[in-house]
Amino acid sequence: MATTKIDRAQVADTALRLLNELGLDGLTLRAIAKELDVKAPALYWHFKNKQDLIDEMATVMYRRMTADGVPGADSDSWQEGVRAFNRALRAMLLSYRDGAKVYGGARFTGTDHAESMEVYLGVMLDAGFAFRDAVRAAMTTYHYTMGFVEEEQGTAPRPGERGPGIDVAERADLLAEYPLAAAAGAEMFEGFDERFEEGLGVVVAGIEAVYSSRG
Repeated sequence: MATTKIDRAQVADTALRLLNELGLDGLTLRAIAKELDVKAPALYWHFKNKQDLIDEMATVMYRRMTADGVPGADSDSWQEGVRAFNRALRAMLLSYRDGAKVYGGARFTGTDHAESMEVYLGVMLDAGFAFRDAVRAAMTTYHYTMGFVEEEQGTAPRPGERGPGIDVAERADLLAEYPLAAAAGAEMFEGFDERFEEGLGVVVAGIEAVYSSRG
């Protein structure tokens, strides 16, 4: 009987394809093995457990995002570079169901991510930031984007689709006794693109106000 041969790249690619169908909770090694037409134990030659696979999936996600270079590396200012990188990060995360959950809890399996960090920190240092402040600025924008997308995907989990999420009108009816909280729903659960850009602008302005004069 012929044996199907697989490698790490095939497993990770298949897992990312199935992620959009099954979500992170439904993504099992058994489901991946079935898709690859192998027995589940065959996957353990490449990944010792699901978290090990998730680490590789996140690494592949990053590699795909930076396949044409580090986003924002050629921007005219550090502010636009920060915006460009975080826009690319959000777009990448949104292209996968549960993308933020996969990416946020993973440890990269290679050193690919160091390239973007090196570029980012170099730009910030050239702009006059102290090293400590540049690192903290990087983490602040990263945490903003990761948190925003995780909340966004809680409302619209599938790429390009609107999930069941939260019905703003129903929420407003439920919170009718609390008019301010009820009215906030339209701002909290709609207009994600606009809110992301506005929030990112606030974060960048804060970095400039707090850190740029201390370098």
